[in-house]
Amino acid sequence: MDNTALSSAAPDASTSITLTAWETPALPHGFMDRRGGVSRGAFASMNLARWVDDDPAAVDENWRRWRAGYPGLTPACLRQVHGNAVRTVDGNHDGTRHAADGMVTAAPGVALCVFSADCVPILLADAARGVVGALHAGWRGTLANIAAAGVRAMVASGARPAAIDAALGPAIGVCCFEVDAALADRFAVAFPATRRHTRPGRSGKAYLDLRPIIRDQLATAGLDPARIATVGPCTKCASDRYFSRRAAGGAVSGLQMSFIGMKP
Repeated sequence: MDNTALSSAAPDASTSITLTAWETPALPHGFMDRRGGVSRGAFASMNLARWVDDDPAAVDENWRRWRAGYPGLTPACLRQVHGNAVRTVDGNHDGTRHAADGMVTAAPGVALCVFSADCVPILLADAARGVVGALHAGWRGTLANIAAAGVRAMVASGARPAAIDAALGPAIGVCCFEVDAALADRFAVAFPATRRHTRPGRSGKAYLDLRPIIRDQLATAGLDPARIATVGPCTKCASDRYFSRRAAGGAVSGLQMSFIGMKP
C-alpha cells in the first residue's frame, strides 16, 4: 500500500520529487528520488552520497541544491554497515560518519540522513516530545530488528512508543526481492509472522516483503499500527525514479537520501 501524502513538485523527467508522510511544518522530512541533480552515469542525477565514486564537484552541487531547500538544517550521516546499531546525535554534530544504521535526536536543526538503493528507509517522529529518528534497514538490519532498536533509542531520548509516527519509504518490494529459501526460513524462525509476508519463488528461492515485516516489528515495539505509513513504490520497478542496486545488476550506483529533522 502506498500512503504517500505529499510531493514537493510536479513530476517530470528532471525534477526531484521528495515524498513526505506528514503535514507538519515543524518537521522537515522526506524520501528523495534520484532526479533533479547534476551527477551523471550510474549516479544520475541527485546522488548525495560522497562514498560511491561519484564526481565530488557534482555531489557538492547536489548538496547545495538540497541545502537551498532546507536552510538551517545540518545533515548528519552514517557509515552504514547493515547492522542494528542506533546512535544518539546532539546539536554539536561534527560531521563524522560513525558506523551505525540508525540515528535519533532531540536537537532542533539536525537532519538525520540515511541512504538506500533498495533497502528500507525508516523515519520516526514523536512530534509532541520533539524526538525524531532515521533508520536504514536492509535484510540484515531487518533480521537484526533495527526497528525495535530505533524505538528503544527514541524512548531513551524522551519519546513514547504510542506517540511515535513511522514512515517506511521507497524500497524493493515483494515483487522483486527474491532470496534464498534458507534466508526466508531464518526470518520465519526469528519472526513467525514473516510467513504472511513471504511468497514462493523459484526452486530453492522465496520472495520477502520487507516493509510489512518491519511494520510488524514496529507494532511489536509498541507503535500504533495506524501510525505506520508506507510511502512510495518498489525501487526496482521504479528504477527510472529511484536508485536500485538490483536493477543495476549489483553494480555501483548512486543512493537516494531520506531525512528527518526539526526546525531550529
